[in-house]
Amino acid sequence: MSSRASPKVAVLLGGPSAEREVSLSSGRECAAALRGEGFEVIELDAGPDLAARLAEVAPDVVFNALHGRWGEDGCVQGMLEWLRIPYTHSGVLASALAMDKERTKAAYRAAGLPVAESRLASAAEVRARHVMEPPYVVKPYNEGSSVGVYLVHEASNGPPQLAPEMPDVVMVEAFAPGRELTTTVMGDRALTVTDILTDGWYDYDAKYKPGGSRHVVPAEIPSEIFDACLDYALRAHQALGCRGISRTDFRWDESRGLDGLILLETNTQPGMTPTSLSPEQGTVSGIPFGALCRWIVEDASCNR
Repeated sequence: MSSRASPKVAVLLGGPSAEREVSLSSGRECAAALRGEGFEVIELDAGPDLAARLAEVAPDVVFNALHGRWGEDGCVQGMLEWLRIPYTHSGVLASALAMDKERTKAAYRAAGLPVAESRLASAAEVRARHVMEPPYVVKPYNEGSSVGVYLVHEASNGPPQLAPEMPDVVMVEAFAPGRELTTTVMGDRALTVTDILTDGWYDYDAKYKPGGSRHVVPAEIPSEIFDACLDYALRAHQALGCRGISRTDFRWDESRGLDGLILLETNTQPGMTPTSLSPEQGTVSGIPFGALCRWIVEDASCNR
């Protein structure tokens, strides 16, 4: 990154994924915060001409505020490596690994981290029969933000009728009961734990709509569980090879103590919207939103 007084930052936002609207919100918030921190900021809606736009703009660093496929799965990261433009968040391999939920679980298991039983199956098979004893969850294995998630209850009369836009291959995962916890890792530091409270399923609306969920941060949970979340999140970040910030989500079944804590997934591009969890954890940890965005930019590099 250039050492000039006001580095030029290109904030990538929007893009073609199912999470475009969230990315637009994240990107705008980050761009505003970076301007407040004294950076020269250009917002780029990531489309097919992105490489040409970046060549034209010639930024010192790219702040990647994309979510979902293409922006979060290693594709944009590979392009930025090719263009030799320093960029934020995780690199090609970690991004691709973390977006693929089955390979993420393989990395977790190799690191001795607890996960729920799961398997990949064709969408046609899942529509035709129960491929796992209910209750279970069906979701795309390479999307984030609770896009296209189906919860199949024990009392369900039959298999889920997946929407036509679901991918041909999906993940079927044993339902993990309990509380929704999450921890952000910033570099080599796990920040804190948030307990996410909702009236129902923690879906896309609960994540991103104001009032969709309530966050208790720091979480009011036993110190053993709190410390385990910090430890597991940092180990997950390292096992996947993440850089910058990441956020790991958990389910915790209180009735089983530490044995009831499992990892769900690691987000290499955590949401940065007004209702997002990582900025909130930063603030509680003494890192205001602007300072968090500044740190992310200063951490940027190639060869991530």
